Amino acid sequence: MFMVAALYSEAPVVSKTPLEFCQYNGSVCCNSTEVSRLQKQFLAMNISDQSCASLLKSILCARCDPFSAELFTITSTPRPVPLLCNSTVSSTSSQSNQASDNFCSIVWDTCQNVSILNSPFAPSLQGTGSPLNSNFTKLTEIYQSKSVFCNAFGGPSVSGSVCFDGEPVTLNTSAKAPTPPSGICLEKIGNGSYLNMAVHPDGSHRAFFANQMGKIWLATIPTVNSGGKLELDESAPFLDLTDEVYFDTEFGMMGIAFHTDFANNGRFFASFNCDKTKWPDCSGVCACNSNVNCDPSKLSPDNGAQPCQYQSVISEFTANGSAPQSSLAKSTKPTEVRRIFTMGLPFTAHHGGQILFGPTDGYLYFMMGDGGGDGDPYNFSQNKKSLLGKIMRLDVDTPPSAKAINDLGLWGNYSIPKGNPYVEDKELQPEIWAVGFRNPWRCSFDSERPSYFMCADVGQDLYEEVDIVTKGGNYGWRVYEGPYLFTPITSPGGNTSLISINPIFPVMGYNHSEVSKSSQGSASITGGYFYRSNTDPCMYGSYLYGDLYAGAIWAGIENPENSGNFTTTKVPFTCAQDSPIQCSFTPGTSQAALGYIFSFGEDNNKDIFILASSGVYRVVSPSRCNYKCSKENVTSVSSPSPTSSPPSLATRLSNSFSYLVIILFSSMMMFLPCLM
Repeated sequence: MFMVAALYSEAPVVSKTPLEFCQYNGSVCCNSTEVSRLQKQFLAMNISDQSCASLLKSILCARCDPFSAELFTITSTPRPVPLLCNSTVSSTSSQSNQASDNFCSIVWDTCQNVSILNSPFAPSLQGTGSPLNSNFTKLTEIYQSKSVFCNAFGGPSVSGSVCFDGEPVTLNTSAKAPTPPSGICLEKIGNGSYLNMAVHPDGSHRAFFANQMGKIWLATIPTVNSGGKLELDESAPFLDLTDEVYFDTEFGMMGIAFHTDFANNGRFFASFNCDKTKWPDCSGVCACNSNVNCDPSKLSPDNGAQPCQYQSVISEFTANGSAPQSSLAKSTKPTEVRRIFTMGLPFTAHHGGQILFGPTDGYLYFMMGDGGGDGDPYNFSQNKKSLLGKIMRLDVDTPPSAKAINDLGLWGNYSIPKGNPYVEDKELQPEIWAVGFRNPWRCSFDSERPSYFMCADVGQDLYEEVDIVTKGGNYGWRVYEGPYLFTPITSPGGNTSLISINPIFPVMGYNHSEVSKSSQGSASITGGYFYRSNTDPCMYGSYLYGDLYAGAIWAGIENPENSGNFTTTKVPFTCAQDSPIQCSFTPGTSQAALGYIFSFGEDNNKDIFILASSGVYRVVSPSRCNYKCSKENVTSVSSPSPTSSPPSLATRLSNSFSYLVIILFSSMMMFLPCLM
């Protein structure tokens, strides 16, 4: 039931302002547009009885409940109304005793003789879940008795499911809250410094590593606890783009992504920066232009560079012809197959650059910062006509027509996915998926709950944040910096009023004052992954992220599951004494000296890696560092060997479910709560 629902669900978000019509606070599954639609539906029912009207309003607004996917879905069939509580709460229920009221009976007793126009309780049209258009109807005109009505719309709250009792769903909190891991045990498997890691789509033990200068290598990852090192030949890169890539502190090869069908089509993509004064093919429209109320001729040089001298590029390459099968290719030529995207950067910082393929939709997500400048002076992040400070979603499988490129003002050779938010918000550029970012640095999709799209966003003076990114979400910058209101120093591009947006709070983060400053720099967040490996069972389900400079790593634990409510703990970390490559340690401590934490990575076994300036590290069994984990001997099982080809979606879901059973997460609440 829940596995099917999860495929069509979204993670809840934390709204910074209460919903006006539906009185939900904190984690919600509605935005202001959806609430407005619910209000219109309610008013159109023209209910004269105030008591019945109040009940119907709460039923409609259950769409905003953080657990709406469970409330509105039975097996795989959407329901027109949520499952109404119709029994006392089960002893094994995930829901609190609040659900013990027989709410279905209350609805019948209150509304049975009240006329309702286009009642949501009217018979569905061919099982679609949509009520028939009708005149005024009463429940007694459709259903013979209360029992018949509640058989159709009622149900109990049992283990793994919830029901609606007229109030927001609350879970049983008597269970002990999850305990953060006692420490992170690392082994060092490589000495190289890399910015990007992408698993090989064939499901093998291999992965691609890329450095900031512009080289990509294909490496074989050793089995956990084998004592092996990363097998990577620095002298033989898979691809060398150093002639095209402009490399400096804030520039270089920023992202790589391999098509999910790479084994068959050989397609892969690189996101990098170039200098148009040194490479003739490095030329795109400047992001500072008249469409966004910006004049590049009025911008001063930034760090010696002219406005839009440096460009952000996504290029497509192919491994076809390099080997009998693309999956066997060990190197390929730096010949660009197609230019996907080119955009001139007004300043010399904050241009993100990571690219990821969505695990369920197959589209390419592109993370872009606000373009730089102190405090985003031109307010690009909130400007819906600018692609700066945004996360974009592009279709790179469907070549656009010349007419589409011209009509939509596209920045390259890609198409627009039909479900992008501009369909509902005509002011948005069609590429935009979410707005309000300063510099998103490392995003990831949870491998077990793909709708949990996590992005870290680098702050300015006060706060580093982690967001759950959803369609059309506004994450606040530069109206907010994390949870704090932000006042820009200069505003030549104008300001966005507080009341004009409905920004979404970060779910995790830290104040700059929480991390020790060093001469190397201030705070700067590096986003990570939900830990889904078998290797450290006490880490399972935690979201790991770190700080570039501070040598600090946090574990975020969501409680209850799928609530969007996280608690974070700074977790100690050290290196195993039997590490394949000996580690350095911070003087006077047992903490591994990682240097700069550039990125995190995840392999096909779901093991987590840290890409640091001092090398490549993998999270291993806690006992190897004498960290205590009561689950290690009970639930730790050997990771399954990767297959020669990627498993099907059904297989992945099945394997995920089996693993949940192994680690005793009996509640089906592991799956996503918001109904799309």
